[in-house]
Amino acid sequence: MALPHKSLQMPDSVLVFFPYEDVVEELAELPPLLHNIVYNRLHQWISSASPMAEQKYPPQLSCTVFCVSEKLRWPVLVIAILAAVVGSQSIITGTFSIIRQCSALSCFPRVKVVHTSSKIHGQVYIPEINWLLMLLCLAVTVGFRDTKLMGNASGLAVVSVMLVTSCLMSVVIVICWHKNVLLAVGFVLFFGSIEALFFSASVMKFFEGAWVPVALAFVFLSVMCVWHYGTLKKYEFDVQNKVSISWLLSLGPSLGFARVRGIGLVHTELVSGIPAIFSHFVTNLPAFHQVLVFLCIKHVPVPHVRGEERFLVGRVGPRDFRIYRCIVRYGYHDVHKDDNEFEKDLVCSIAKFIQAGSGGCNSSNDEVEKGGNMTVVGSCSTSHSLLVSEKDEVDVELDESSESEKVMKRKKRVRFIVPESSKIDTAAIEELKELMEAREVGVAYILGQSYMRVKAGSSMLKKLVINFGYEFLRKNSREPSSLLSAPHASSLEVGMMYHV
Repeated sequence: MALPHKSLQMPDSVLVFFPYEDVVEELAELPPLLHNIVYNRLHQWISSASPMAEQKYPPQLSCTVFCVSEKLRWPVLVIAILAAVVGSQSIITGTFSIIRQCSALSCFPRVKVVHTSSKIHGQVYIPEINWLLMLLCLAVTVGFRDTKLMGNASGLAVVSVMLVTSCLMSVVIVICWHKNVLLAVGFVLFFGSIEALFFSASVMKFFEGAWVPVALAFVFLSVMCVWHYGTLKKYEFDVQNKVSISWLLSLGPSLGFARVRGIGLVHTELVSGIPAIFSHFVTNLPAFHQVLVFLCIKHVPVPHVRGEERFLVGRVGPRDFRIYRCIVRYGYHDVHKDDNEFEKDLVCSIAKFIQAGSGGCNSSNDEVEKGGNMTVVGSCSTSHSLLVSEKDEVDVELDESSESEKVMKRKKRVRFIVPESSKIDTAAIEELKELMEAREVGVAYILGQSYMRVKAGSSMLKKLVINFGYEFLRKNSREPSSLLSAPHASSLEVGMMYHV
């Protein structure tokens, strides 16, 4: 190869004469690997010798080195794309699973969790997190615009996950597998030392893009800590300020205020005791329904809950008080019935509890209070201890378009008939009749809405966490399932300020 015409001083003080355009043409005839190596080296020499030469002769080929031949390039490209898809899907699925577990442990704000399979437990989809991941991917790509920076960020994240996994694996070896502690220590020392080398190398790139996963981890950790701290303080306030049974017994059968006709369902997250929202309500409005039910809805980690095991019913206080506690259990694939069906099953379960108590039938006791025991009972569809009749009723409504036209709507109204049996005593029959009369009047849903504020004299950090951080997350997170399932027409929301 003849190299006349131009001369440039190389970094190692060697003079080389060559025509730039001719060299580029002749380099194109070399194999791809050798072509890129020689071309990149020549371009480095030109740029180091003269910045003007770099501007005059810009690089015309990519600096990426392709070590794959032409025949294997397309198959390798397809495999690389499939590997990227599998890796991204594993990250997305793992994120969904982690968020679901954190939400179940009250370490993350409530989100919508969709269970996509009734056979495979843990296969979930979270729409909010999916959109958030998309926005973060776009933000990182647009913000960096450089694969090297994104590679540094990804490298630190992957190595950190590997290091944390090795540490947690040692805990599994000791706690779950019941192996010797020395085995766990040896595992961490062997694998952890190798991963620590990669981690230290990734940390060196902190200011070259590796700071992004650290910043994101700090943001999500702050959200989790704020939500968990606020939820814990709220639960402690509920437990410490719940009304005792002795206070309820001191009021007498009338509870110290007027009892109106109907059934009142008080939604609560407590499975024992009387929530503070009840005393707050009756203190400001001394009237309540003749039949009072503390309703607690729980979602268990199984696909379906059988109808005969769905309701857990108990009595709060003596029989004359007409106060009950009902825990309703749903699986993550159970379909919530409409309002009428739910009310029918709820009243039917309470009626069967009354019958079981009067007949001396002892069911499984899961909770013992001063007023009675909790009993597992089924819904109306699983038992026929009560006679149920359905009567068609016609409601007449005026159409908005024309006052002369009337819209006829047919509804089914469920009525319960107390069976005549010698095994049921007189007090139980009277209780059943009063329950059925209250059901005919209607059911009101009492929903508690709590707002948290810190006490006077608290630290500035606590004020920022509770008054601003937790309240912001609570207002922008998903409402509890009890608030979403309650009918709006017969709902009553009671607000209460929690000073923690």
